[in-house]
Amino acid sequence: MRIRLSRTPTVAVAVLAAVAALPVAAATADVPEPVPHTAPADHATYIVTVREEVDPAEVADRVDATPVHVYRTVLHGFSARLSPAQVEALREMQDVESVEEDGRAIGFGTGF
Repeated sequence: MRIRLSRTPTVAVAVLAAVAALPVAAATADVPEPVPHTAPADHATYIVTVREEVDPAEVADRVDATPVHVYRTVLHGFSARLSPAQVEALREMQDVESVEEDGRAIGFGTGF
């Protein structure tokens, strides 16, 4: 059995590069691309919760919003900068449970 040492490093590098790229591709596979439209910076950021059986990104797309985050575990919805018209449209949708302006949370107690 003869082993060609000249090809071994090239093959090893190619295999390592492919393996290194796998976790990145797998981690981003479920994240939909944001819609190209973004609301102006002067629009407030809102957190929108939708019914569990509805795709949050699809709801954002219906009002031409670009999600900052899409939530699918503890919270089912998305956050986005929204115009007043988009907020009103979302509040009228039956698939939407709530539309709340994002803000700071302040905790009280014995700090951790």
